[in-house]
Amino acid sequence: MLVFRKFAELGSIRQVHLWLRHEAMELPAQTHELSQRRIVWKLPVYNSVYHILTNPVYAGAYVFGRSRSRTWLEDGRTRVVRGIRRERDDREVLIRDHHQGYISWADYERNQQLIADNATCHGAAARGPVRKGEGLLAGLLRCGHCGRNLHVAYSGEHGNTLRYHCRGAHLNHGTERCISFGGYRVNQAVGQEVLRALGPLAMEAALHAIGERDRRSIEVLQQAELALEAARFEERRARRQYDAVDPDNRLVAGELERRWNDRLTVVRQREQTVSGLRQRAERDTLSVDERNEYLALGADLERAWTHERASPESRKRILRAVLVEVVATVQGNRIHLRLHWQGGDHTELTVRKHRTGNHRWTTDVETGALIAQLARLMRDRSIANLLTQSSGQNNREGESLDRSARPELPHLARYCVYREGEREERGELTLQEAAERLGVSKMTVLREIRRGVIPACQACKGAPWVIATRHLEAAQLARTGARHGPVTMDRRQKTLAL
Repeated sequence: MLVFRKFAELGSIRQVHLWLRHEAMELPAQTHELSQRRIVWKLPVYNSVYHILTNPVYAGAYVFGRSRSRTWLEDGRTRVVRGIRRERDDREVLIRDHHQGYISWADYERNQQLIADNATCHGAAARGPVRKGEGLLAGLLRCGHCGRNLHVAYSGEHGNTLRYHCRGAHLNHGTERCISFGGYRVNQAVGQEVLRALGPLAMEAALHAIGERDRRSIEVLQQAELALEAARFEERRARRQYDAVDPDNRLVAGELERRWNDRLTVVRQREQTVSGLRQRAERDTLSVDERNEYLALGADLERAWTHERASPESRKRILRAVLVEVVATVQGNRIHLRLHWQGGDHTELTVRKHRTGNHRWTTDVETGALIAQLARLMRDRSIANLLTQSSGQNNREGESLDRSARPELPHLARYCVYREGEREERGELTLQEAAERLGVSKMTVLREIRRGVIPACQACKGAPWVIATRHLEAAQLARTGARHGPVTMDRRQKTLAL
């Protein structure tokens, strides 16, 4: 059961094989010793995992005629080729539910389809394996114009610029390229649609994840205990053989003693493995806070989808579990997507294409104009922090400007670049400078600005106030209390009056 559960989790025979080797999980295998067949426990090879997952006997079915032979005459001699694989419909005998299996027949067929999809050499019908990268729709996108699968390309300085394009006809026949579009908006649109569809099942999935987390450690421990039980059986068998030998036959007694010692060594090693796994299972038990976090992520599926610990591989498996394929067509500056769901339903989506020079790292027009205005007053780093903290401005990808747009600010500020002393040349003062010139506090000047006594302007909330010198000179400083006196009882505080 462990092999089948890990395949359902990882979706790849090779990944299951690597995990078993990494965890030192031994599986039973048949070996030949002294012309006798024996079952031994050892680290698996790739073919062992492959045969377990593809053999229908583990699904409770009896099959005869999975392969055939081909015979022909050549130069007067008979030539025979054996082991030619037959398709399932061509097999001579197939009896389902013949005996109790480890998995159901539906799970077996789903595993065979997934194995076929992971094979990259099976033509356009195969999706290909789940690989690393941000191309969430890799293997799912199909061109709505020519019917070919779309390819994924990464570019940029850090390889994080994603693009889908149809180039099958260009590579095979030398024709013109079909369609091409950026992948960020398409990934985002399809991901949001999948989240909307899976929303009602989110809490159930969270509870299932908690159960799988607890079951995972138990299954690994059970597999190690089975291997320990097999080792103890071999040790007892070797001891009985040693006790039954004639002591006068020293050669045989010495060989049996060596085998017994080897079996004892294996038993001690596996006892240590079981002890370590039991301790790890106790450590891996979910705490109350961790269970609450799982449930919170189930209640907020979008946060779970964008969580930093959610890898692109896990998102791809979710998409492949609910989608059969996504057909894309491009008309003008619009990308039309047709989502084919598992079960036969369809959903239509429309995504706007990026224009030339308008990509996910650029800010919108309004933010660009604001940055150009602030560049006359502040440096780039201060502008980025201001827009993020006070205005909540983000770039098109949703990241804060203090992280993503700072390298871009010199490009946006090409309209007006900050220069020391330029503001003084224009006869403009900040709030602090105006307060120092008048000999009052900043709050006093700010109150007069809000009352309309001193004209001033502010580019956005949190930006520096800009006061013209000529407007400040028009304000007369009164040393006695006026109609609008200070808000504090400190007599040293001065007021402004016209």
